[in-house]
Amino acid sequence: MRSSTGIVAGGTFLTPEPFDPPHIGTYSLPRLRTMSRAFQMVDVFGSGAFSGNPLAVVHGADGLSADEMLAITRWLNLSETTFLLAPSSKEADYRVRIFTLLGELPFAGHPTLGSCHAWLSAGGTPRGDFIIQECGIGLVELRDDERLAFAAPPLIRSGPVDDAYVDKVAAVLGINPEVIVATEWVDNGPGWVASWSRTMKSFSLCSRTSAGTAVTGKSTSV
Repeated sequence: MRSSTGIVAGGTFLTPEPFDPPHIGTYSLPRLRTMSRAFQMVDVFGSGAFSGNPLAVVHGADGLSADEMLAITRWLNLSETTFLLAPSSKEADYRVRIFTLLGELPFAGHPTLGSCHAWLSAGGTPRGDFIIQECGIGLVELRDDERLAFAAPPLIRSGPVDDAYVDKVAAVLGINPEVIVATEWVDNGPGWVASWSRTMKSFSLCSRTSAGTAVTGKSTSV
């Protein structure tokens, strides 16, 4: 997978770090000291600023708990936010944790590309010919030519999806389940499924529903 990426914004925010407060009589005095975290807003799969998939990348995230990472992700309110940490593997150049508004993912495409771009822009230097990212699914190899590219990790789940899940897919897409010919897992981290319909027109009629959001129009590939 390849991508054009670019930084469209950056800054720092403060996260509270509690410590033992002094006590006055029988009352505790709540105090907080703060620690700053630099972050970048990155465009992925875009041709310029504000044209791609947005991603927030938090630098120096060592010391943040999973709950704090999820809280930051929800506060930023993007589909995904990533957190750069020191690697735990000797083979990796950096480690990343990927969060959606609902929780952590072991791997995802545009967060991988955006995180690598942010790591490089902050002065990261790979140890070898390739950049090695460590994430929940393991080690992912990237190369930096004219654009960043990576080889997708192997599927962690494949094969047909049961009928009940097909009904959920149809509900999200806002279409009749009967137009779906087949649905299979193509999951290497984000939980993706692929569906085939009898005609392209079936998916061109996709609509927003309370169950989720579907993209309308022509089919695309990356």
